[in-house]
Amino acid sequence: MKKLFGLMAASLLALTLTPGFAAAQSKVTIAVGGGSCLCYLPTVLAKQLGEYEKAGVAVELVDLKGGSDALKAVLGGSADVVSGYFDHCVNLAAKKQELQSFVIYDRYPGLVLVVSPSNTSEIKSVKDLAGKKVGVSAPGSSTDFFLKYLLKKNGLDPTSAAVIGVGLGATAVAAMQQGQIDAAVMLDPAVTVLQGSHPDLKILADTRSQKDTLALFGGEYPGGALYTTTAWIKSHEKEVQALTNAIVNTLAWIHSHSPEDIMAKMPDEIVGKNKEQYLAALKNTIPMFSETGKMDPKGAEAVLAVFSEGSPEVAKANIDVTKTWTNKYVEQAKTTGSSSK
Repeated sequence: MKKLFGLMAASLLALTLTPGFAAAQSKVTIAVGGGSCLCYLPTVLAKQLGEYEKAGVAVELVDLKGGSDALKAVLGGSADVVSGYFDHCVNLAAKKQELQSFVIYDRYPGLVLVVSPSNTSEIKSVKDLAGKKVGVSAPGSSTDFFLKYLLKKNGLDPTSAAVIGVGLGATAVAAMQQGQIDAAVMLDPAVTVLQGSHPDLKILADTRSQKDTLALFGGEYPGGALYTTTAWIKSHEKEVQALTNAIVNTLAWIHSHSPEDIMAKMPDEIVGKNKEQYLAALKNTIPMFSETGKMDPKGAEAVLAVFSEGSPEVAKANIDVTKTWTNKYVEQAKTTGSSSK
């Protein structure tokens, strides 16, 4: 696994050499399900703003291909916490894996089902995806779950499309442009990047806004969150609270600053060379971000309903979805407002 944003390592090392710093900081490794994706921006921005350090925790971000890989890192013991989609907590509950989210930063999932530019005339609806190659970030990730839900919702077998792992960033855009896949479930900034080259890009489903999310799921549908095993939460309450404080403060900062301010804080390697495109994607994404960090109980129920429809295993598991999330740490978060410059 590669370290995310190696340029920050030197500054972090300098901080750890400061007298008293090491004693005050707990170390936590967060596995991110695709650091370039704007859906995970609060996790990265918190690092850039120094919010983790302010909260008393030294965080290492590890960038992985998709949410399923990030989950494997935590279950395998190479990371402590996942920055990924809440729906994994529900899906794994059916397998008797006790996972729990403790702060939500995406109130909408931001998932977009897009037709590749070369297939616009052939694929007109979700039903046309039967037998087609559809890109997802990684098999078993939230992008994959979303695809299967849409196929089932449109009367198709959830396995009727061939799933191809293409990542979330430049690799996904390249796969679409080169015709390696017929369609893909993508997130910003990749969607906006692709639209920049193909203004007539065909979108079959879009959950970047409240209107479209409500139309598709019948309610708000939480996306990105920090989650981990319930055992780790119980044994690391101090660290969980610190991480929650950092994210809640970062969300407040996001909603009190301009998109330009936010972009200026992000690492150059994430923004990329085309700043105008990144800014456009960021503007599309900001409404997705939670203002409070709290889980909407109805949103959690919506996730369970979606998975129950698409997965017989989840439907039969009698899952108590209230055990897959907690608002405890958000409710007792120590906030500093949005004073960071």
